[in-house]
Amino acid sequence: MNLKTFSRGGVHPPEHKLSSGLAIEELPLPEVVVIPVSQHLGAPAKVIVDRGDQVKIGQVIAQSEGFVSTNIHSSVSGKVLKVDKFMDSSGYRKMAVQIQVEGEDWEETIDRTDDLVRNTVLKSEAIRKKILEAGIVGLGGATFPTHVKLMVPKGKIAEYLIINGVECEPYLTADHALMMQRTEEVFAGILVLMKGLGVEKAIVGIENNKPDAILKMKQVAKGSKVQVQGLKVKYPQGGEKQLVQALLKREVPSGGLPIDVGVVVFNVGTALAAYDAVNKNRPLIDRVVTVTGKSLEKPSNFLVRIGTPVSYLVEKAGGLPGDTAKVINGGPMMGKALSTLDVPVVKGSSGILLISEAEARRKEVLPCIRCTKCVTVCPMGLEPYLMMSLSEKARYERMESEKVLDCIECGSCSYTCPSSRPLLDYIRLGKAEVGKIMRARKAV
Repeated sequence: MNLKTFSRGGVHPPEHKLSSGLAIEELPLPEVVVIPVSQHLGAPAKVIVDRGDQVKIGQVIAQSEGFVSTNIHSSVSGKVLKVDKFMDSSGYRKMAVQIQVEGEDWEETIDRTDDLVRNTVLKSEAIRKKILEAGIVGLGGATFPTHVKLMVPKGKIAEYLIINGVECEPYLTADHALMMQRTEEVFAGILVLMKGLGVEKAIVGIENNKPDAILKMKQVAKGSKVQVQGLKVKYPQGGEKQLVQALLKREVPSGGLPIDVGVVVFNVGTALAAYDAVNKNRPLIDRVVTVTGKSLEKPSNFLVRIGTPVSYLVEKAGGLPGDTAKVINGGPMMGKALSTLDVPVVKGSSGILLISEAEARRKEVLPCIRCTKCVTVCPMGLEPYLMMSLSEKARYERMESEKVLDCIECGSCSYTCPSSRPLLDYIRLGKAEVGKIMRARKAV
């Protein structure tokens, strides 16, 4: 097999795919869910239900507000207990709808059968409308509204659809499980996205540590215009720009997007959600979440309703191990620690990782020895040691000129640093400040 990869930087952290090969387990419903109205990049949706209302599964409870926004649906049937601010995974209180679960009353328009609907008769504009109405966002973690990405900007041309089946973060296996167990539906979703985008060519990129998924996807794509390409195992191959470079040898420009080189990228989970929305009239009300960790009794791939408490997932995976020091929302490289387990699963929740005291303990931070390892591994060609220094000194204008916004926050620099310097922490801090400065400049 001709395996491809991106050319600049990258690291090889241990994979620890503890839940690889495990069947997706559908969790029973919790007693109460909390559904945030901002689970996507862009404007939060506007709540259209009140305390005391009865809602059905799949009912819109918050409507899209603005161009970059999308709908939020009830993932359960029951009674609205509160419309208020609740803690989310960021550690801040955000507006959400709390619902008491009562039965399984679904919206009548949703096709709940397992019958495969391979093709759609809808045209591209109708597909985009369906995807907006269904609240579909990027399920790889970025949560950008999918209908917006399907609208090619004026002056740009989409030539390729790339489907990201890389899942390069250590521990996470949700996408792998989807490709193995929902293969036909994922492929049908790819066809939906191709039609919505108006392209004739699609490539599915999958790392070679998932040979079974490569084989299954190749079998289902045989005879179609969808190519399945194996990739060498290297982190962060799942980054959009790295994946475009690996598969097509096209370089996304600084500050640019894949569409600047004729490409649109979606995650395999997003492809499945697009299938559900367009071919089954089913909004985004659940997703597969990997719950894992070396000390966890039962690492799992759970199919979970949006709004389910993270504490409930941990309980179903065997409970919180006694040596747990951190619970990470996402994977160990790009994920962020949760301050509490009493936060809900949202559309962007790909994994919950429990880390022991020994794994979580930070080493002593030593002075930079100018070894340039962080520069060598940076997939964006940046100088992380310099970015950290500038961030410490609040030299944000210089950070902007050094293209800090190109940083994809992959954590390769921190991973490889022999002095255990918190490079990514400081870069994130500076990046946020640079973003504020740029927004303020535009507002003048």
